[in-house]
Amino acid sequence: MTTDNHTGFTRTESAFMSDGVRCAATVFRPRMSSAKALPAIVMAHGFGSPRALRLYAYAERFVDAGYVVCVFDYRFFGDSDGEPRQLLDVVLQLADWRNAVDFARSLDGVDENRIVGWGTSFAGGHVLTLASNGVRFAAVIAQVPHIDGIAAVRATGFRQGLRLAPAAITDIVRAALGRSPHYVDSVGLPGARAVMVSPDAMKGRDRLLHESGLSDGDYPETVAARILLKIWRYSPGRTMSAIDCPTLVQIASEDSVTPASVAQRAAAKVRGATVRTYNGGHFDPYVEPLFSSVVGDQLSFLADNVPLKLGTVPSA
Repeated sequence: MTTDNHTGFTRTESAFMSDGVRCAATVFRPRMSSAKALPAIVMAHGFGSPRALRLYAYAERFVDAGYVVCVFDYRFFGDSDGEPRQLLDVVLQLADWRNAVDFARSLDGVDENRIVGWGTSFAGGHVLTLASNGVRFAAVIAQVPHIDGIAAVRATGFRQGLRLAPAAITDIVRAALGRSPHYVDSVGLPGARAVMVSPDAMKGRDRLLHESGLSDGDYPETVAARILLKIWRYSPGRTMSAIDCPTLVQIASEDSVTPASVAQRAAAKVRGATVRTYNGGHFDPYVEPLFSSVVGDQLSFLADNVPLKLGTVPSA
């Protein structure tokens, strides 16, 4: 289904297959004719979140600037298929990313050699991992990215780790027995049995829902607890020195989910990386007053490193 909202772009609900599972994708296109193919930006969300949670706000800014944009949900999440629901598996998500990039390359009017990987939080780690392991990106944008699994566990805190351990072990056992997952909340108040429990986590989550026009219950806000026993092994920072495309790393100074100091050290390994640090927490880049600065820096980075080709004219 294609929607023409008379704001300078069209929005089409589409999908691609990933290992036989349908992954939902929304494709934004400028309402213009072009003699030359355009760059495309592929986008996905972070830990357990659907694409509808504020990513469309970024996509609209990018398409207004003239880029084609593809925003997708991982299998098991959001509008994509797959069972069991809310199962976060790093290997499968990386496979979804590769298939999403191939899907974007296949779109009419897209320059297959100019695909940008855009990821936030956990997906920020994914695009860094892919760029350092053979995926041919024209550029990468990693917003408050997951960098180091052990650092993320340390940031969670020993007491919170003990609080979550029984749920993770229960889910591993249930998976081995072929039973449905045991879930934990993705976000919660300090002291709750949830993955992200920083003082600003619930407030940040609520603002994202509000700004996205969503409410509690629109999407599950849980993950299968087994990921908690695996996340410490996922450290995109270990291979970042192999990245050879233009890279923008955006860091929040007070980030209690992906520590700023860890991200800064890892970004220094990327030759010629552009690094921007903002005053705020992990959830602040998605909403004002920080959103305009963050997305503005992303647009400037794109203009410098993946510029639109000349020869485009508005359609009649």
